[in-house]
Amino acid sequence: MKLIANIAAAILIFFGVMFIWGAFGSNPQPAWICVGGVSVAIGFGLIWFAQRKPKAAPGGENVSVNIDLPGEVKLETMKCEACGGAITSKNIEMQSGAPMVVCPYCDTTYQLNEEPKW
Repeated sequence: MKLIANIAAAILIFFGVMFIWGAFGSNPQPAWICVGGVSVAIGFGLIWFAQRKPKAAPGGENVSVNIDLPGEVKLETMKCEACGGAITSKNIEMQSGAPMVVCPYCDTTYQLNEEPKW
């Protein structure tokens, strides 16, 4: 959409300048100044409209991350490797593209590893 708006703006500005320039030629046409001015103004308006950034939604940005746990992990039986505290799905988060567990009891952080199935 931005590309189309910029191309249309360039065409409008070009022809607007040509109309203004043509108004002062050997056969003067004073009305062409108005036509050229309006065309140039619309062209610059299109450029401004195409370059402005959309406003963020009120309340900030919501990011949702779905974690696909490796293997057959049963969350109701997961325990912290350091203290043995119960781990829930709320304690698993993505960090640098890897699923990490943060223990709510001892604050130990470690990566979930899939054990070989053989």
